[in-house]
Amino acid sequence: MTTVVVGGTLANKPGSSGEAWVRMSWVRGLERLGLDVRFVERLAGPDADPEAVAWFEAVTGRFGIGERATLLLGDEAIAGPAAEDLAALAPEATLVNVSGELGPSTLRERFRRRIFIDLDPGFTQFWHAQGLAGAGVEGHDMHFTVGALIGTPACQIPTEGIDWHPVSPPVVLDDWPAMDPAGLDRFTTISSWRGPFGPIEHGGRTYGLKHHEFRKMIELPQRSGERFEIALDIHPADGRDLEALGANGWRIVDPRSVVGDLDAFRAYVQGSGAEFSVAQGIYVDTRSGWFSDRTTRYLASGRPALVQDTGFGDTLPVGEGLVAFRTLEDAVAGAADIADRYAEHCRAARRIAEEHFDAGRVLARFCEQAGIG
Repeated sequence: MTTVVVGGTLANKPGSSGEAWVRMSWVRGLERLGLDVRFVERLAGPDADPEAVAWFEAVTGRFGIGERATLLLGDEAIAGPAAEDLAALAPEATLVNVSGELGPSTLRERFRRRIFIDLDPGFTQFWHAQGLAGAGVEGHDMHFTVGALIGTPACQIPTEGIDWHPVSPPVVLDDWPAMDPAGLDRFTTISSWRGPFGPIEHGGRTYGLKHHEFRKMIELPQRSGERFEIALDIHPADGRDLEALGANGWRIVDPRSVVGDLDAFRAYVQGSGAEFSVAQGIYVDTRSGWFSDRTTRYLASGRPALVQDTGFGDTLPVGEGLVAFRTLEDAVAGAADIADRYAEHCRAARRIAEEHFDAGRVLARFCEQAGIG
């Protein structure tokens, strides 16, 4: 049986249920293709935070991979199989390195093949072009990205000689069953206000972040007459933005209260009427074709998505189930159409997930391209 080791982040982001769903979707999807799948993560700090270790064990145990998931502190395993066991199987295994989380190391170099999965198109490539080690793309045999348009004339992101292969965010449909279209009560999303990265300058241009895009949509609830809610991680220093959101009709809820674990995250998505979200400015302005893994879960749940256009309409069907917007006026019109034809949009949403994001299809194609199996 072919062995694949997924490198990713769980313990380094304790409590981040959305991030956990992303990594475990790769694990579960590859398992369902008949592969022997393992998981590995290296803690970033010098010490093992008990909360981080507990989160790692809870998530991997929940998905039945606990006995095949290794958490490293330096070169030593502090949870799961021993580092020596992982090193022993590496020469016959393929590393699927999500966001390059398993950095340069003796262990990484032992793998027969190393595949880089880019989840942050634009950030990754600009960092690499600027020679920043944080890009993490070096030392891999193949490179895949959720930026579907990278390498095409439509996209402004430099490739620097790397052949970037597009891969859609996989979702295990059994984990996200379609819900009945009972009615559109509210648009929701789950987000951080600023995200983990700062603005990027490249070629004399500064590329913005998600909060810059949200500000452009601040009047949407009042203009549309619909209800909008964000499970929002926002720093107290951004209090003026928080006040502006509330004054314009946005309902803000604490993500730790409503999406603090895997089941709560799923319940929040499936209990929503539809998604509304902007994207990082860099995804939009470069025409990267980026598509959100979170949005795939709304679609799989039969929940329409009204999301900011990053160029994904070049590769995905838009207009029903998945509605793209560029301007506030577009968003107002899209919200009205989803409200007016809600049942049709719900059915189309699930259909898009089945045809374009089903982990079985997405990862079978990925494995064929990557030479896995």
